[in-house]
Amino acid sequence: MRSSLPITSILLASVVSPVLAGVKELWWNITYVENANPDGLFERRVIGVNNTWPPPPVDVNQTDSLVVHVTNSLEQATTLHHHGMFFNRTSWMDGAQGVTECGIPPGAQFDYVVPINTSDQWGTYWVHAHASGQYVDGLRAPVVIHPPTEVHSYDEEFTVILGDWYHDEHNVLLKQFISIANPGGAEPVPDSALIYFAQNASYLGPKAGTSPSPVTSAVGFNENATLPFEPGKTYRLRIVNTSAFAMFFFWIDGHEMRIIEVDGTDVEESPIDLITITVAQRYSVLVTARNDTSANWAIHANMDVDMFDTIPPALNPNVTSSITYNASEPLTDLGFVDADAYHDVNDTALVPTIVVPQPAVTKTIELEVSFDTMDDGTNHAMFNLVTYNSPLTPAIFSLAVYGDVVDLVVKNGDAGKHPFHLHGHKVMIVGRAEDYTSDDPALNPPLVEGQANPIRRDTVQIPSMHSATLRVVADNPGVWFFHCHIEWHLEVGLAVQLVEAPIEAQQYVANVPPTMYDHCKALGKPISGNAAGHASVTDLTGLPLGPYPQNLGWHSKGIGAMAGCVLAAVLGMISVAWYSLGGHISEEEIEKEVRDKLEAKERRGKLFGLLKPKAPES
Repeated sequence: MRSSLPITSILLASVVSPVLAGVKELWWNITYVENANPDGLFERRVIGVNNTWPPPPVDVNQTDSLVVHVTNSLEQATTLHHHGMFFNRTSWMDGAQGVTECGIPPGAQFDYVVPINTSDQWGTYWVHAHASGQYVDGLRAPVVIHPPTEVHSYDEEFTVILGDWYHDEHNVLLKQFISIANPGGAEPVPDSALIYFAQNASYLGPKAGTSPSPVTSAVGFNENATLPFEPGKTYRLRIVNTSAFAMFFFWIDGHEMRIIEVDGTDVEESPIDLITITVAQRYSVLVTARNDTSANWAIHANMDVDMFDTIPPALNPNVTSSITYNASEPLTDLGFVDADAYHDVNDTALVPTIVVPQPAVTKTIELEVSFDTMDDGTNHAMFNLVTYNSPLTPAIFSLAVYGDVVDLVVKNGDAGKHPFHLHGHKVMIVGRAEDYTSDDPALNPPLVEGQANPIRRDTVQIPSMHSATLRVVADNPGVWFFHCHIEWHLEVGLAVQLVEAPIEAQQYVANVPPTMYDHCKALGKPISGNAAGHASVTDLTGLPLGPYPQNLGWHSKGIGAMAGCVLAAVLGMISVAWYSLGGHISEEEIEKEVRDKLEAKERRGKLFGLLKPKAPES
């Protein structure tokens, strides 16, 4: 089933085809919601769905197709990106503004068709805006896809939503971030952190006896949120980081965790004491409840403050919720662990339950990350010294040549950590280096070919000076965005577009819904031509370009200025030397010169010579 079919055809297909169990339809009116206050510290306007916030969690079966009927009631264009979904041969449904669509204009509608039933995907995902940083303002929600049979056994499941939270709106923060007043590129630091829970397409309410803010009172946040556990049961916790910036360290006092899923990939059970989860990543863990109800236990989610340039005095980076066995019993909180106990998840050691051998590479693309103060005084991010600008024409309408099996070798030359996400794919992590500049094989090991079953995920964390080799099979025709998922870094250009299988992709472009072209026209965007919207291979007039790295070194104006300075200095030194070597008159000569001038004045008289001195009497 393709998304180019009208909705009635999709519904009919769900009835007559044994492959389809049904169509999951959602009606989302994307709206502003006033006075939301999930952290209990500050009321602000957010972006929600159907006049509520947070947007509803999505639960769907793997055998279903998901259709989201969107109405845009915002003041600007919007999109929805179902993060991690493949959109096989329908990349225009991916929701990346400027890459696969122009966006839904204010007041307009669009139907996103997510062909889950044909993508062979299940697990934990999320949906968020991919336009104008709107997910920072709240347009984000978890998505759970249930297969007919789960690989791992458990009694019950919950979704754990983590996120950073800002009191100012995205557009205000962005102006402060991309500014000549911020040449070092210090990212906006969150005002707080959030943790809340969902189950069966609903959020869990606040703990009894609490008084949360009215607008968000239907959902329990932070200390007002709790998971109800029963002794002896095994629970699956699906952990999603929906942040704009912050990585989290997650653990549960008094309980052990076993990883069973990474970004929609089932893996063999792997015990772990603490989950490090960066922006856009997901992990599922199994947690077996204790056999007694004499205490309740703290759940910890600490933001990684090493990523912040400053830590505001009012910021509490550590949030706590709880597991409740008996509401009348006290909470056991073992406190925070030492920072030395924080550690990354070694994802390359995790083993997928479905074996997919490493294919042979046919092409390698190296991408080196850097940040710098540019020629306009602002700080921007770059791949290979080029900062990304969104083209005027969405790339899905103007394809270019690409390859088949590609290694993306991402080298992080920046001082910070970065989570990289590739749309439309899960990548194989076939290699990692702790220092990509080193000749030491222990720090920069050679790539091992022929790996039997490397880990597959869609969002990869790369620490400073580390590298990761991501193998991608170009079997999904279309244009796919590869970018850092820290929203602030995407805004300053840490992104590239990958165009793959263009010959096949051109066969499907005719299936792009006509509504998408109408949206582009309504927004004043071109729908054909090159990146600037021109029918030319050379004319890029109007295409946003730059800023560029500062062109340091000696240039003509600088050389001229320096030459003038040097000449003036040389003349000054010559004058000093001349005086010091006797190039001046003596004191006797000065005295004689003064006397001569006085005598001449006396002879000339006053009032321009009209009054002359009397001659001396004889």
